[in-house]
Amino acid sequence: MNDETCQWRGWRAACEAALYGPGGFYLRPEGPAGHFRTSVHASPLFAGAVARLLASVAEELGTDEVALVDMGAGRGELVTGVLAAAPAGLPVRAYAVERAARPEGLDPRVTWSAEPPSGVRGLLFANEWLDNVPVDVAQADDSGTPRYVEVAPDGSERLGAPVAGADAAWLARWWPLREPGERAEIGRPRDEAWAGAVSSLSAGLAVAVDYAHVAGARPPFGTLTGFRGGREVPPVPDGTCDITAHVALDACAAAGAGGTELVTQREALARLGVSGGRPPLETARTDPAGYVRALARAGEAAELTARGGLGDFTWLLQRVPGEGYCPA
Repeated sequence: MNDETCQWRGWRAACEAALYGPGGFYLRPEGPAGHFRTSVHASPLFAGAVARLLASVAEELGTDEVALVDMGAGRGELVTGVLAAAPAGLPVRAYAVERAARPEGLDPRVTWSAEPPSGVRGLLFANEWLDNVPVDVAQADDSGTPRYVEVAPDGSERLGAPVAGADAAWLARWWPLREPGERAEIGRPRDEAWAGAVSSLSAGLAVAVDYAHVAGARPPFGTLTGFRGGREVPPVPDGTCDITAHVALDACAAAGAGGTELVTQREALARLGVSGGRPPLETARTDPAGYVRALARAGEAAELTARGGLGDFTWLLQRVPGEGYCPA
């Protein structure tokens, strides 16, 4: 393969085409669940926790109807689970935001769209959405100058032009490259995507959940990788695999207006009543069937909160102040 036969592009453009272009990975009928398992797929306890968070936001808003906006909705698994778990009598206006087509059989109460609704009051929840917003990759050359990494359809890489403009400013602030060979994912498009999502709320809470890192603990060689059929694979932008990278959630937090908090999924779910503690052994004698059900729930909760696994996700919680909104 040479320059005449190979289409070299930055990683952002290559991923946009591979994930969301014609025949792209995320537009395939099987959806993301066909290739990797998120917290949503691991247990209905996750959707139940989000339903309790939605009810809390509704109470704080004092509204007759609360909006639920599921960003990066996949095939509607989370929004469906939240509607099923929502408290009886809580009026929910549900939105699923996804670039793929609406799946057959989705609850008719769910509005399906490619962009978040504007001016709603409630909870915007983005579970593993930002990590699939395509970004460019930079690498410091032998002189220490950050350059864009260009990629071919087969995954081959080369260094391109020096990073400049807004991308260079982002790197300097959020992920400076200090030594030759160090790499970074330039998270500016994710900051902009998150700021846009947050601004769609007129009041409420926006939550982003992703594998993440913060300033002072950035991985020196980046996190870009691929997934196919439940296995991690080299990132090749040919549409056959997911291509993802961890998120600089501290930069996203600074981009969105409102008060912010970063917590682990372990802590966030504990606040919402998800515990991996085993049920009392005495229950096995007094209520054997109930004990088995409680034990199963504890196992699912343990997976959702496990160190080294799903529990290591970071939750970015961003309050959007508005008339009548008095968060606890």
